[in-house]
Amino acid sequence: MAQNVFVPKPTNIKIISEEPFGKDYVKRVIRYDKGMVRVTETIYFLKNADPVFVKFKIPATGVEKDSVAIIVDKKKRKVYVRYGSKIVRAYRATFGPTPLMNKRMEGDRNTPEGKFKIKSINHQSQYHRFFLLDYPNDSSLARFETLKKNKAIPANAKIGGDIGIHGIWQGGDDLIDMGVGWTDGCIAIKNKDLDELCFFMSVGTPVEILK
Repeated sequence: MAQNVFVPKPTNIKIISEEPFGKDYVKRVIRYDKGMVRVTETIYFLKNADPVFVKFKIPATGVEKDSVAIIVDKKKRKVYVRYGSKIVRAYRATFGPTPLMNKRMEGDRNTPEGKFKIKSINHQSQYHRFFLLDYPNDSSLARFETLKKNKAIPANAKIGGDIGIHGIWQGGDDLIDMGVGWTDGCIAIKNKDLDELCFFMSVGTPVEILK
């Protein structure tokens, strides 16, 4: 999600149906308006998406930033904070319309998978705060060139960029709760969760994005 690109806010969001899907998932069908377009989206949630984690109390002196790693689990739709060897936070997240697809090229609205780092932090973003990832990194570029070589993407495709972890506009938390795939490939969490994440993250913090 480019930091300065306007994306129409989804409105008139309704849950059309929700039912069990197999033994592990819930199938949810939602409908919303995005600008002049009416969108129907099917979302699959794991019933039990959270691991057991320790609710770490942030000390007044702050945390040791070198001990922090961020894990983004697209399947579970979660952002986790690992402090040392323990998971100490779990935040609900949403992505683009096809969250389990790995990013292939600019414009596909998919979230890249792999290991990245926080490149910069914008505290004045239209999405509350924006933690920019170092995508594309060397690993992403190598994969992109392989896709081109194998003709899996057009020869004139671009790799894209401006992928990060960010918040949402005022009053938009329902989109996070319902799992609406509104981003262009970024990871969106609630603003209050993003504010807490600020205590853990800094430029250089490792971020691993899993399918």
